[in-house]
Amino acid sequence: MLSMNVTSDGYLSGPHCELDWHFNTWTTEMAECLADELNKADTILFGRITFNAMSAYWSNKGVDLSSPVEDRAFAQMINTYTKVVFSKTLTHSAWNNSIMVNDDPANYIKQLKEQDGEAIMIYGSAQLVWYLIDSQLIDEFQLWVHPVKLGRGKLLFKSMAPHFLELVATKEFRNGVVLFYYRRKQ
Repeated sequence: MLSMNVTSDGYLSGPHCELDWHFNTWTTEMAECLADELNKADTILFGRITFNAMSAYWSNKGVDLSSPVEDRAFAQMINTYTKVVFSKTLTHSAWNNSIMVNDDPANYIKQLKEQDGEAIMIYGSAQLVWYLIDSQLIDEFQLWVHPVKLGRGKLLFKSMAPHFLELVATKEFRNGVVLFYYRRKQ
């Protein structure tokens, strides 16, 4: 399952990886929904850049009593789940339950999908996501569409019409963000 924040014009970040538009509209309501979605998984996939950012932010949030309660609950989940990081340069991490993989992501993920367990979640990690879209390995897309237009940056889909997806549900938030649930057509 891919969980990705995108703008209304299809960008996942600005031209220099800017994400301020996403952080400026994030709410407690959305955080609770994200935690519900993460609760369905037991493994999270990352590319190196997203992993480093998430590790720096979340690795100590579960014990930081000054953090909001919803952050601590999310941190407890993400800190205990298996985290698979696809990187050619990282060899280890202090973030617990992290596995560094420098092999082909497609082969590794195919093996993961054959194992027993809960869902596998992907957060951010644009390069990895593009590769997995091309490899047809993402089964569900959870796209958090923010009412923001960037006009340039990194597009989620290389084609503006992802014909391989079918809409299965939506969830609207009070701030105007809409979460679209898509599945890959069979």
